[in-house]
Amino acid sequence: MKTIIITGCRGQLGREINKYYADKRGLEFINTDVDELDITDVEAVMELCRANQPYAIINCAAYTAVDACETNQDLAFKINTLGPRNLAIAADAVGAKLVHISTDYVFDGTKETPYMEYDKPNPQSIYGITKSRAEDMVKHFSHRYFIFRTAWLYGDGHNFVKTMLKLAETHDEVKVVSDQFGTPTSALELVKAIDSILFTDNYGTYHATCEGSTDWASFAEEIFRLAGKDVKVTRTTTEEYGAPAARPKHSILENYMLKMVGGYTFADWKDALVRYMEEIGALK
Repeated sequence: MKTIIITGCRGQLGREINKYYADKRGLEFINTDVDELDITDVEAVMELCRANQPYAIINCAAYTAVDACETNQDLAFKINTLGPRNLAIAADAVGAKLVHISTDYVFDGTKETPYMEYDKPNPQSIYGITKSRAEDMVKHFSHRYFIFRTAWLYGDGHNFVKTMLKLAETHDEVKVVSDQFGTPTSALELVKAIDSILFTDNYGTYHATCEGSTDWASFAEEIFRLAGKDVKVTRTTTEEYGAPAARPKHSILENYMLKMVGGYTFADWKDALVRYMEEIGALK
C-alpha cells in the first residue's frame, strides 16, 4: 500500500486527483487542506510525514489570488514559497517523492514561441515571483521531485469556464481580454500527466498543459458556442482591463519533457473543454 499526502485537497486539482484515483487499488490518500495542515509550519509538516511515511506528497496548495498577492506579499510568500520549502524538507527526510504544481507566471510572457522547460524564468508579479522561488526551494531541498508547470486550469471549483457560463445567464455581452495567449487546461488532463510520471524515476521539471493555444476572448467564445449561448464577446486589452498584477501576454508552454520521457500526451484544449462541459451538464 502506497500512501500519498495531498495538500490543497479541496481545490480543483486536489478534487480531481481524488476522483481519478477513487477506484485504484494499492493507494491510500491522506487529504489535507488549510484546516488539517498548515504547510507554512515546518514542524507540523514533518510530524505528518514522519507519522505516515508517504510514498509521495502532491502539493496542490497555493495562494492563487494573483492580484491579491500584490498587496499581501508576506502571505503569498509564506504559502507559495515557504510551504513548498517545508514540504520538500519533509519529503526528503522520509524518502518521499514530491509533486509540486507551478505555473506559467514564472515567465515574463515576452517570448512569442512556446516556452520550454529550460527557458529562464523571469516573473513579473508577486504571485509569479513566489511560485518561481518555490521551484528553487523544491530543487534545493528535495532530491526526488516533479515540478509541473500548468496554466489556465479549470475543474471542480471556481474557474473561468463556470464564470462565463454564469455571466451568460444575465448578460448578452461580456468584455474579455484578447491579448493574452495561453492554453486552457482541464484538471483531469493534468492528473493524467501526473499519473504517467509519478510512479517513475523521471524526476525534473515538466510543462503540463493541453495542446494548442488561444486567447481569453476566443476561449470565452468557444465556451458560449458549446453551451449554445448567444453572448457577444467584446475584445479588450490587458491595459484597458487594468488588473493590479502583471500577466504574461504569451505563456504558451511546450510539453517537451513529457514527450521526451514518454509521459502523457495531453488532449487538444478544445476536446478537453468539450468533455468537461459535458461532465458538468453545460454542453448543448
